[in-house]
Amino acid sequence: MPKRTTPDHARLDRVVAEARQQREAREQGYRERALKLFPWICGRCGREFSGVRLRELTVHHKDHNHDNNPADGSNWELLCLYCHDNEHSRELDEAVRNRKGEDQAVATHNPFADLKALLKKN
Repeated sequence: MPKRTTPDHARLDRVVAEARQQREAREQGYRERALKLFPWICGRCGREFSGVRLRELTVHHKDHNHDNNPADGSNWELLCLYCHDNEHSRELDEAVRNRKGEDQAVATHNPFADLKALLKKN
């Protein structure tokens, strides 16, 4: 059964579709340029990509500004999906830590503190 939409929903759907198309067009532009500039190797783990697996190689913006796309590619690096996710996770973790005012590692437990004493008992 077809989904009925009100004029407001139809307008919203159109706006969302246009925004997605614009984003995809922008991404395709710098992605294609980056793939021409750089070897198809992840900048972190060193894995090589070709053929169908090339889609797993993403363009990472070093300054995290997706609108900063210089023609020489100086703001880009090619990362595999896993390294790209890791990079953004580390950035998010750092932001949370800074928001809490933590400058040093949170963990203070030392599991080997009394190891020497325990080994001497045996």
